[in-house]
Amino acid sequence: MDADLESEFSEFVAARSHALFRTALALTGHRQQAEDLLQTVLIKGARHWPRIRSGAPEAYLRTALYRQQTSWWRSLRRHRELSTDVLPEAAAADDPTHTVDLHLALRQALGRLAPKHRAVLVLRYFEDRPDEEIALILGCAESTVRSQAARALARLRQLAPELHAKEEAQR
Repeated sequence: MDADLESEFSEFVAARSHALFRTALALTGHRQQAEDLLQTVLIKGARHWPRIRSGAPEAYLRTALYRQQTSWWRSLRRHRELSTDVLPEAAAADDPTHTVDLHLALRQALGRLAPKHRAVLVLRYFEDRPDEEIALILGCAESTVRSQAARALARLRQLAPELHAKEEAQR
């Protein structure tokens, strides 16, 4: 890559890496994994910068984040959770740490979702994208996006019933 293109890519990364990192963090759930994911995608983006810079480079890199994460999920490098026989005590609803417990429960539940389910939820609720755009990014039909979202939410309710209880209490 020549100096001008390298400078242009560096400026793009400086301007947009924070937003791309937030997406990577939402996809992985862990800061270190998000850093690895973003770094991997940016390296690939740098190689293709002359081709992608004239279009929508951020959209290209976001799509690359989703696809790279899905690839990692499918690989043997995927880390498994350790199960335990004893569950920790739940905090009372009026306890200020209860919100932290709910966030942790949500993070754990999201981590246990299937890759496509997690990607659909991140795209829909974190990035607020319409079903049509999600379908384009994930390479599937809009009806598949809707069914995957419904299944993902149902699975979240199974994995973290305390989240569903709070949702019911707010209604």
